[in-house]
Amino acid sequence: MPSTTIRNYLSLVKFSHTIFAMPFAMIGFFLAVSWAGHTFDWTKLLLVVLCMVFARSAAMAFNRWLDAEFDKKNPRTAKREIPAGIISSSNALYFVIGNALLFMATAWFINRVCFFLSPVALLVVLGYSYTKRFTALCHLVLGVGLSLAPIGAFLAVTGYFALLPVLLSVMVLCWVSGFDIIYALQDEEFDRSQQLHSIPAWLGKTGGLRFSEALHLVAAGLAIAIGLIGGLHWLYWIGAGIFILMLFLQHRLVKPDDLSRVNLAFMTTNGIASVVFALFAIADLLILK
Repeated sequence: MPSTTIRNYLSLVKFSHTIFAMPFAMIGFFLAVSWAGHTFDWTKLLLVVLCMVFARSAAMAFNRWLDAEFDKKNPRTAKREIPAGIISSSNALYFVIGNALLFMATAWFINRVCFFLSPVALLVVLGYSYTKRFTALCHLVLGVGLSLAPIGAFLAVTGYFALLPVLLSVMVLCWVSGFDIIYALQDEEFDRSQQLHSIPAWLGKTGGLRFSEALHLVAAGLAIAIGLIGGLHWLYWIGAGIFILMLFLQHRLVKPDDLSRVNLAFMTTNGIASVVFALFAIADLLILK
């Protein structure tokens, strides 16, 4: 496959946005290894990473495929690969199917629990793309999709559920839903004009930001609860402190009457939040266990 084609597909699925969920999958993996006392396995770690890549690629490409007609009408998204004719609609759909099958095949090699739950995971991450057509709570469904990363990685190692990774998943749900609402502020008027649903289209920019703040307050509270319940140490608390600071900062950057720094709030602060939190949490689990 020519390098240009590869770049086009990486752009289609916004591969750089893997930075949001992958660090939390790694926390889930190392929670299983250190906190739950299971054996470290390089092969299983690779399989977890591949599952993340395949599931996320399927979900993003499906979203782009399904929303191509809306993207064509929206000046902000008209240059995306499908409406711009860079990738055909049929090829995008083949890409979705291929990644979905690879995700399920990879889950088979992890354990039976992950394999039998893989269609449920696909239903969530693919089904999200339909939700904007009928509910303003679509952001929460996206949050659920990304929240599967830590609990899925924990299940890959242990084969069972536990409180701490579930709390981590709920934290991810609130964090992702909150920043997706901030990102959706850009399309408030367009969504209304197309009868699409979102929190900003429902509550307006000010109401949308308040809703996002509430979700991020819950995420901050859960970050604190995880440290206390898990008996984690000072390295974790540094990471959690920076994570909470990044939540606060993005709400300082975006105002109802000034969306000029939405991308800075969306990509930069949340990218820093996820990576730094993961690095310190994993270091705490491995060094101070």
